[in-house]
Amino acid sequence: MRSHISFSEMKIWNECAYKHKLIYKDKIKEFLGNEYTAFGTAVHHVCEQVVMDDSIDMLSEFNNKFLQELKILTEKKVELKKDLISQMRSQGKNLLNFILPALRKNFSSFKVISVEEELLLPIENSELFFKGFIDLVIKTDDGKYHVIDWKTCSWGWDSKKKNDRITNYQLTLYKKFFSSKHGIDPKDVETYFALLKRTAKSNNVEIFRVTSGPKKTDNAFNLLNKAVYNITNNNHIKNRLSCTSGFGCEFYKTEHCR
Repeated sequence: MRSHISFSEMKIWNECAYKHKLIYKDKIKEFLGNEYTAFGTAVHHVCEQVVMDDSIDMLSEFNNKFLQELKILTEKKVELKKDLISQMRSQGKNLLNFILPALRKNFSSFKVISVEEELLLPIENSELFFKGFIDLVIKTDDGKYHVIDWKTCSWGWDSKKKNDRITNYQLTLYKKFFSSKHGIDPKDVETYFALLKRTAKSNNVEIFRVTSGPKKTDNAFNLLNKAVYNITNNNHIKNRLSCTSGFGCEFYKTEHCR
């Protein structure tokens, strides 16, 4: 029995309701991960650890987690590129040095409130819960809470990506449900993406704010409700426009979707 929906699930439904059915109802998963997902998981792991204890051996934590993720991929018979893995080890070693300085530069003095905080709250007018995990929440001396989501990438995001409506809805929904969970005025909660750039020559960790006023929050919540309604009622219409779009559907021209 379905009990919750996450932002990732809502995003996939928005791309294509049929793709959502294949993944979440039929439990078919073509994409098993790759070097990039392994790298991202390893860097995220270090971010979680170092904000709680800045004395940890970041490089050791990264290498161990990266190796662990690569081993999982190997067991799944995913073909890996040794040259790319070697490059990522070097890139990761460089990137780790910029995590804490970027936080301190952007927020000066702050207190860590939570790491990987789980959200599991009821969705208004629905029997489902919204589920998510907030990478990092800090509080600054002015009483503001700052919700931060780490995103690994290559060189960064262009302005189109930074302003993408659906991408930003992740933080909008996190802000709404975080505020509700703790009884905090949404005006006292600010949200950010922190880009962890693997190949950048400068500005290796870029933290930028995403604003979410009442209208944007309503729009994000309306999309969430629309997804819940259609998923619950088994409406799985294919969105042919997304087949060859930037979404890069893993089921395109496979036996599952022709």
